[in-house]
Amino acid sequence: MKIRHVLTAIAAAALLAACGGGDDNNGRGGLLETPLAVSTLTAAQIDASTASSGLQALSGKAVCDVRVVALNYATIGVQGESANASAALLLPAGACANGIYPLVAYAKGTDVQKPRTLANPSDPETFSLVAMYAAQGYAVVATDYLGFAKSTYSFHPYLHADSEASAVVDSIRAARAAALSLDAAFSGKVMLTGYSQGGHASAAAQRAIERDNAGEINVVAAAHLAGPYNLSGSFKLTNAIAGYQIFIPYLVTAWQRIYGNVYSNVTQVFKAPYSNYIETLLPSPTLNFSTLITSGALPDGTPNAARDALFQPAFLNDVQTSDSSGLIVDARKNDLLGWNPKARTLLCGGAGDPTVPPAVHMNVAQADFSSRGLTNVTSVDVDPAIRATFGIGGAAPTDPTSAAFATYFGSYHGTYEPPFCHAQARALFNGFR
Repeated sequence: MKIRHVLTAIAAAALLAACGGGDDNNGRGGLLETPLAVSTLTAAQIDASTASSGLQALSGKAVCDVRVVALNYATIGVQGESANASAALLLPAGACANGIYPLVAYAKGTDVQKPRTLANPSDPETFSLVAMYAAQGYAVVATDYLGFAKSTYSFHPYLHADSEASAVVDSIRAARAAALSLDAAFSGKVMLTGYSQGGHASAAAQRAIERDNAGEINVVAAAHLAGPYNLSGSFKLTNAIAGYQIFIPYLVTAWQRIYGNVYSNVTQVFKAPYSNYIETLLPSPTLNFSTLITSGALPDGTPNAARDALFQPAFLNDVQTSDSSGLIVDARKNDLLGWNPKARTLLCGGAGDPTVPPAVHMNVAQADFSSRGLTNVTSVDVDPAIRATFGIGGAAPTDPTSAAFATYFGSYHGTYEPPFCHAQARALFNGFR
């Protein structure tokens, strides 16, 4: 047995002892299949891709090759029942082989494609993790969540904080279990991050770990990127966010399945024809963000027009005016305010984000943490860098009828913002690795 396996086995035994034995987690995080090596990306391949895309200015050149491994692991569902989820494990290799790596646990952004897995080096989100973290000497485990890829769970509990947290926590356990058979060694230091929905999930995971699993998982830093932390407040906005016709039906139908209190009949919330199939639309086995709209499965148009085509006026009015609305009650359960992060924590967002506006989420969360005197939580606005890189003369387009406006704000949340926030996250993590 190699010394690295011995070290990993000792670390695993110590963790189990710290938790009172091997059965405390009821098998959660256990591997359900042998870890599957998908491919290895060489540093040269990574550099060629980051150079051609322009990402290299933020990622830097690759120091390591990266092994991509697929995991299938045990976790729990929304009621604590047995479930499974899959994940990508990204391991530094090549010049970084035989290292002892800190582990970054990543939670992905909103996904509408049920078959999609992050254990795919061609996936843009996966490649960003390769370039920004794994090629720089971090091991990364990135969960696919419940209801995606190899998960047999019957639905995806979208923006449900507790099950997001359990999927992330159990992915960390699965990564540690996989290390034993992959000749990989982790240092024991864990960093948490995620983007968009993943920012909500990574914050939920930090809260859960620091509350319940601190003796098992040593979170040394966390960076939550463009996450919707203030869900209850967001529903009081007069104008709909970009992507409203996808994100809000996804959330409404998921929370109805979890809590059962959003509506008694789907037609109370959704207009026809959407009420006929909306409860089983997301995630989709075949449709992506674009084809959900172009196929007519969800309405097109401005965010406000799409909202009004999709939802019943009485439901919208109730959400806006009543604090006893089922949706508002559920949103408060899934807000990520009112807790006290213990590890060094960064919130990142861009002021021009039309989907997860920092004024509604990041700034509210930062003010909430600061109100209790927390000095370990800081936030950063990457909008100046986005405007300098993608704007016109350093400014965002202002004519809403122009193609430039549509391109800029249509690309802001999904394309422009993530790499700048990942760069901020890695800068933080580098101080704790």
